[in-house]
Amino acid sequence: MDQSPFTTPRGSLSSSIGNAAELEANLTLSDKLRVFKSSSFDPSAYVASKSRSMNEKEIRHLCAYLVDLKKASAEEMRKSVLANYSSFIRTSKEISDLEGELLSMRNLLSNQAALVHGLAEGCQLGSLVTGNEDSDMDDIINEKTDISKTEKWLIGYLETLNVLLAEKRVDESMVALEEGEKMAKEIKQGKTLSPSLFQALQNAITEHRQKLADQLAETICQPSTRGTEIRTTALALKNLGDGPRAHTLLLKSHRKKLKRNMQSLESTTYGGVSAYTASISHLVFSTISQAVSDSLTIFSGEEPAYTSELVTWAVRQAETFSLLLKKQILASIAATGGLRIASECVHVCLSHCHLLEASGMALSPVLLKHFRPFVEQALNTNLKRIEQSSAALAAADDWLLAYAPTSRNTNTGLRPVSSYSSLNSYQPKLSISAHKFNSMVQELFEDVGTLEILQLDGLALEGLHQVFNFYVKLLINAMPGSAVTENLESTGHKIVKIAETEKQQIALLANAILLADELLPRAVIKLSHGTKGDDSHKRVSDKQRPPEQRELKKRLQREVDRLRDSFCRQHALELIFTEDGIPLLNAQMYLDMEEKGEIPEWFPSPIFQELFVKLTGVAGIASDVFVGRERFATILLMRLAEAVILWLSDDQDFWANVETGQTPLGPLGLQQLYLDMQFVMIFSSQGRYLSRHLHQAIKNIIGRAIDAVAATGLDPNSVLPEDEWFVEVSEITIKMITGNAAFDNVEEDAYSPT
Repeated sequence: MDQSPFTTPRGSLSSSIGNAAELEANLTLSDKLRVFKSSSFDPSAYVASKSRSMNEKEIRHLCAYLVDLKKASAEEMRKSVLANYSSFIRTSKEISDLEGELLSMRNLLSNQAALVHGLAEGCQLGSLVTGNEDSDMDDIINEKTDISKTEKWLIGYLETLNVLLAEKRVDESMVALEEGEKMAKEIKQGKTLSPSLFQALQNAITEHRQKLADQLAETICQPSTRGTEIRTTALALKNLGDGPRAHTLLLKSHRKKLKRNMQSLESTTYGGVSAYTASISHLVFSTISQAVSDSLTIFSGEEPAYTSELVTWAVRQAETFSLLLKKQILASIAATGGLRIASECVHVCLSHCHLLEASGMALSPVLLKHFRPFVEQALNTNLKRIEQSSAALAAADDWLLAYAPTSRNTNTGLRPVSSYSSLNSYQPKLSISAHKFNSMVQELFEDVGTLEILQLDGLALEGLHQVFNFYVKLLINAMPGSAVTENLESTGHKIVKIAETEKQQIALLANAILLADELLPRAVIKLSHGTKGDDSHKRVSDKQRPPEQRELKKRLQREVDRLRDSFCRQHALELIFTEDGIPLLNAQMYLDMEEKGEIPEWFPSPIFQELFVKLTGVAGIASDVFVGRERFATILLMRLAEAVILWLSDDQDFWANVETGQTPLGPLGLQQLYLDMQFVMIFSSQGRYLSRHLHQAIKNIIGRAIDAVAATGLDPNSVLPEDEWFVEVSEITIKMITGNAAFDNVEEDAYSPT
C-alpha cells in the first residue's frame, strides 16, 4: 500500500519527495534530526537527492518541512538549555578554566622552545638576554661594537621591564608590555633581529605578562585592597588577556568582603530582630548590587560565560543569606507563631532584593523558595491558636450579645468611633467568644500584610475558612440536643456551654452572620490591599472584590446556613416530637375525628398553634438582634416554618396511613388538615416569611389530602366550606393567641362551618 513520504502541518506530499520512513509524521524529533547529526552529512548532496525528481510545489513543501524542522530543533535546544541551566553554567565555567589552562600551557611550551633554540645557537646576545653573564650591561655594549640599534633597545627594554615589575608599577608595566608587543610586530616585519633573539623577546614579554598578572591577582585577593583599586586591578588583569581569572577574583573579593562584614555585624548588638534583619539584608544585597555593577562595567559586552558566572555567584550568595536568616531568625519565630515579625523580615529582604531587578538580577524566587515554608508555618500556628482560644472561651460563653470593650475597637473590623454616642452605630454586638475570634482574625490579617508576593494569600483565605468552620462547629454544639457531633479533640476542648434559651440560640446565629457577612470580609481586604487603620474599613461591594474573596464569602455563608439549618431542625423536632420521641404530628389526629361523631370546635391543631407561637417569639427576638439586617431574620423564619411543613410533606408513615390505611380520611379530618395548612399560610403571609417553597409544600399537602378523600368516593368540594371561612377562623386564632381578640357578642357556634 502506497504511503505519503512525510506529513507536515501544511499537508502531504507525493511519494517522490523522499524516504517515507524518514519523514513520517509520527516520528519523534530526534528521529527526524538523526540524518543531519551524521558526521558525513553533506547538505548539497541531501538537497540534490531530494529535489532531483520533485516539481516546484513539492520543493516548496520540502522547504517548509525543513523550516518547521529547524524551528522545532531550536525550540528543543532552548528547552534543553533551560532544563539543564545549572549544568550549562557549570560547563561554561569549566570551558573558561580550560581555556586559561591551555593559554598557560602554550606560554610554557613557547618558553621551553625559546630556551632550546637559544642554547642551540649559543648566541652571545641570547646569553645577555637570559642574564647568565655577570658583567655590566653597559660594558658589554661598549666592548661589542657590532651590536645593532635594535639589539641595544632589546637589552634596555628587558632591564626596564624587570625594574617596573619589581617595583610593582602596574600602569608603567602595562605601557611597557604594549610597547614591547608593538616593537615585536615591527621587528617581525623588518626582520631586524635574528629568529632566536626575536623568540627570546616574545618569551620575555609573555613571561613578564604572566608575572604581572600574578601580581594583579594577588592584589585583588588582599583584604586591605579597596573597592576602587579592586576594580582598576581587575580591569588591568582583563586587559592582560586573563579575563576569566579577573572576573572570578572580582567576585571572590566581594564574597570575602561580605563575609567579613557579616561577621562584624553579628558581633554588634542591635535593637531587635527587625533591625538586625534589615541591616544584614541591606549588607548582602548592596554587596551583590556592587558586584553586579562592577561586573557589568568591567566586562560589558564580553562573552556570556561572565554573565553566567555572575548569576551563579549571586544565586549562591542569596541562598547562603537565606539559610543564615532561616537558622538565626525564621525557624524559631515560625515555631512560636510570630507571623508579624516573620512577615516583616521577609518583606524587608524582598524590598532590598527588588532593587536588583533594575539590573536584571531577579533573586526573589531564591528567597521565596526558602522563606515561604516558615511564613506558612507561622500562619498555621496562628490559625491553630485562634481555634484553641475560641474553643476555650466557648466553654464559658454565656451567649449574650454585647459590645466589645472600647479599648479593642481597632481590632473589630469596623470603623473606630470618635464618641460614645456613635458607639452603637459602628460597633458589633457579639458574644464573648465571637469578639475574641473576630479580634484575633483582625490582628492576624493586620500582621500578615500583603502576602500575594509570597503566594500565601490563597493559604490565608483557606485558613480563614477553616477557622470559621471550626467556630461554627462550636456554635452548632452549643445548640441543645444538637444532632451533629463535631470532632473537637484536636483543640483539647470538648465542652461547649449550651445555649438554653431562644435568645441565646439566636445569639449564636448573630455571631456567625455578622462574622461571615461583614467582619471577616473586612479582614480579608487588608490582605489584598495591605491597608491598615481607617482605609481598611471602607465598604467594598462584592463586585469590586477579587474572585477568590467573593468565593470565600460564599463559603462563609454556607457555614452560616449550616448553623441556621441546625437551629431550625432542632426547634422543628421539639414541636413535632415529645421528649420520649412520640410524634405529636401524626395521621391519627386527622383520621380519628370521624369516630368522635361530633363536630369539633374549629381551631387549628395545637401543634400549628405552637408553631405560630414559636415563630412569633423568634421574630420578636430576631427583630431586636438583627437591627438593620431584617433579611436574615426573615430567612430564619422561612426556614423554621419550612422545616415543620416539609417534614409533614415528606413523612411516609403519615401519608401511608392517610392514603392507604385501614381508616380512611373523612370530611372532618380533611377540613381540619385544610384549616391547619391555611392557618400556616395566613400567619406566614402576614409575617412576610411565606416563601415560594413553603407555599408549594402547603399546596402539595392539601392536594394529596383531597386526592385521598376523593379516592373513597366522596366529593371533597362538597364537604369543604368556602375559603373565607378558613381565613376567618385563622385570623380569629391569630388574634386570640396574640391577645388582640374580643368575643363578648360572639355566639357559641360562630366558628362552625354551617
